[in-house]
Amino acid sequence: MDLPQAESLIVVEGTIENGLPPIIFLSQSQGYFDPINAETLQNFYICDAKVTLTVDGLTDTLININAASLTPEQLEQVADLIGIPAEQIAANNFCAYTSLNPAFWGQFNKVYDLKVVHNGRTVTARTKLNTAIPLDSLWFDSPSGNPGDSLGFLYARLTDPDTLGNCYRWSAKRINRYTNAPADQLDLIGQIKDPDFIYPFNSVTDDAFFNGLSFDFSYYRGQSLNSEKFDDKGDEAGYYKIGDTVVVKGQTIDYPGFQFIFDFENQGGGPFALPYNLRSNVIGGLGSFIAYGTLLDTVVCVK
Repeated sequence: MDLPQAESLIVVEGTIENGLPPIIFLSQSQGYFDPINAETLQNFYICDAKVTLTVDGLTDTLININAASLTPEQLEQVADLIGIPAEQIAANNFCAYTSLNPAFWGQFNKVYDLKVVHNGRTVTARTKLNTAIPLDSLWFDSPSGNPGDSLGFLYARLTDPDTLGNCYRWSAKRINRYTNAPADQLDLIGQIKDPDFIYPFNSVTDDAFFNGLSFDFSYYRGQSLNSEKFDDKGDEAGYYKIGDTVVVKGQTIDYPGFQFIFDFENQGGGPFALPYNLRSNVIGGLGSFIAYGTLLDTVVCVK
């Protein structure tokens, strides 16, 4: 059976966070059965678009950061700016768009309009950076209740404002280092356990069922995609353990951002995933542009 040719669309992967510059990745969609080869990967990112960001009636044309054109010193500066390791930037040879003007960095209660123009196509998106809502408390405990159990989850208490429509996202990273490892992974010793924040599955929620309430909840430990580390495959998988120091990133997002992430996480991907369109705030293309109101907190896992 001949399937209709899929239209190539601009795909937006954009974020902006309080106190940080916008980061916009642009790529192109392709058909499910289209071949993937070196040429495909080389042309995956769109590096020659005109990208603008508007806030409070002012517009800035975002600059193109292309890994291939950066010196090692510039690469390190960009890595510090956007929070992605320099080695990862160089290895993927991707390009991104951002602003060096602090007036266009993330601020609470601001609305940001993104516009992309490329080869006669125009894509737009809008997002609001809502005020971050702090956790009331944060702690480590074992779900078994056994004081001798060294493995457990993170627990938190949150008070939701009495206004319907607040949406939240959770991620965390362990910042302590490995002190032991099995014989086949001794190179982990001395490394930071999680070099970046990890979003667990079902990392988002809205307040439809707890509007205006204070409540306790827990989260298991997420893991990096395709991780082969011993504590991501054995009995420790999904658990924190006594001795871990964990930085938690609590974030607020607007409702369209929640819808996109909820659909993305629950669609799952793969050949047996349910086929449906992700709800998106991108008009004229695919993907998302999401503003995050972020607060950080730290917990030390003790008995």
